[in-house]
Amino acid sequence: MFLKGKTALITGSTSGIGLAYAKALAAEGANVMINGFGDEAAIEAERAALQETSGGKALYDGADMTKPELIAALVQRCHDELGGPDIVINNAGIQYVAKIEEFPTEKWDAIIAINLSSAFHMMHAAVPYMKEAGWGRIISTASAHSLVASPNKAAYVAAKHGLAGLTKTVALETATFGITANCISPGYVWTPLVEHQIPDTMKARGLTREQVINDVLLDAQPTKEFVTSEQVAALALFLCRGEAKSITGANLSVDGGWTA
Repeated sequence: MFLKGKTALITGSTSGIGLAYAKALAAEGANVMINGFGDEAAIEAERAALQETSGGKALYDGADMTKPELIAALVQRCHDELGGPDIVINNAGIQYVAKIEEFPTEKWDAIIAINLSSAFHMMHAAVPYMKEAGWGRIISTASAHSLVASPNKAAYVAAKHGLAGLTKTVALETATFGITANCISPGYVWTPLVEHQIPDTMKARGLTREQVINDVLLDAQPTKEFVTSEQVAALALFLCRGEAKSITGANLSVDGGWTA
């Protein structure tokens, strides 16, 4: 359990990729702070399971990722109650699909706030603790859309491209402090985020559900398979190892060959 004594703070981690990150890190002994929305009883069950797995502590905080002051308070609570944070994973994200001329401005603002600005606020608050410790791992869930675009996703593509650039900058600024900062860019992973965008894509493109899955979502992935949350989490776990200390400022694709 090579992460015993380390603390990981993971946003958007009550389901999907975020929960997979938490499970992988807890299995290696890390204390974990999870964050996100969902059914209170279900979240508590996940929190308790994570704590049992890690042999350490697991806490939940429902901080709203659109509010900088709550993000700062989340990092402070993590530090005060668990230590660190030694590992920060920026994973909170939302999606909306519409043509540019029909894209609601409030949806643009929300996607930029949660998918991009929240990562800035997390790093802003957490990096001083990492510098003080002389060790840190910052991992951000980007997307194949941090490297290429798709129609009808103006805000998401802009946010993910921005997240990749932000990560490179932070990697350079922290390179001599034992801290690494990297993006993981999955292709389509079967998560609630992907499932919920299917109806919007059906409407925007005039397609059936099956056509959206096979001709839109998996069309770009040569494997013709969804990436799994566990595959993404395994890469994040490797980035926390000592062997990965020279990997920083990278944008690592896990996309079934999409961006190739």
